[in-house]
Amino acid sequence: MTLQNYLGIPEEDSRYETSPYVILPVPYEGTVTYGAGTAYGPNAIIEASREVELFDDELEVESYKVGIHTLTPLETTSHGPEAQNEIIYQRTRKLLADNKTFCMLGGEHSVSYGPVRACLEKYPNLTVLQFDAHADLRDGYLNQKFSHAAVMRRIRDLTEKTVSVGIRNYSIEEHEYIKSAKVKIFSARDIHANPRWIDEVVAQLSGDLYITIDLDGFDPSLIPATGTPEPGGLLWYPTLELLRKAIAKCNLVSFDVVELAPIEGYHAADFLAAKLIYKIIGYDSQKRITARITAD
Repeated sequence: MTLQNYLGIPEEDSRYETSPYVILPVPYEGTVTYGAGTAYGPNAIIEASREVELFDDELEVESYKVGIHTLTPLETTSHGPEAQNEIIYQRTRKLLADNKTFCMLGGEHSVSYGPVRACLEKYPNLTVLQFDAHADLRDGYLNQKFSHAAVMRRIRDLTEKTVSVGIRNYSIEEHEYIKSAKVKIFSARDIHANPRWIDEVVAQLSGDLYITIDLDGFDPSLIPATGTPEPGGLLWYPTLELLRKAIAKCNLVSFDVVELAPIEGYHAADFLAAKLIYKIIGYDSQKRITARITAD
């Protein structure tokens, strides 16, 4: 039994060569501006994942049996987030060349630029679906163009096909950019009053899909363990419904889960992140299996 991988699953279910899904830990923390600790997020998620029940009661399968490999943590650099994203880009580009669907574990949100850049090379019509409390659309923050507070602006330098969900805090600069660039944003306030919001989000998605999940998109009653918590966030079951419908409609290319800042002795947030990843892999893997059965 392998004990140091995501879910603690057996070697026969976690070999790189036979696993369509790959976990890539990136414990980078270089531009945080409030609460620290995201460098410890990937390890906390992997530790918590060993307590996730392998049988999914919703899907009625043990999703891990499709194959999930866990890589060693990616090297981090002291040369800033742009240099870190170049390292991530090169690594995820190789994973995509090997036809892997990866889940990158952050670390702070600045790390999402590199994998999106790699995915766009292979899937030029990619849509990026963002879960977040913050718009992250500044054109830089504290003299850093690749700050966590600017990650979606840098991603939008690559593609304007972005959809953001759960947003509830941004600056006047971002407000003006959102209006002028017509950024598709479903704010937490608006979706709270709109029972059709999930289907309206899914209607904006098509083709290939990359999902970036900043865990502060969830309400802090679920995820207090993040550097910049904001009240009024997303809840568990509506988020799963959106993910299930988005993955059913689109071709999930890869995804990331970032900004967990673990709190010592408090495991609920770590466990939520670990189970969320398993749910995403479950939705996608069952879709692939069903498609193969139908084709045969």
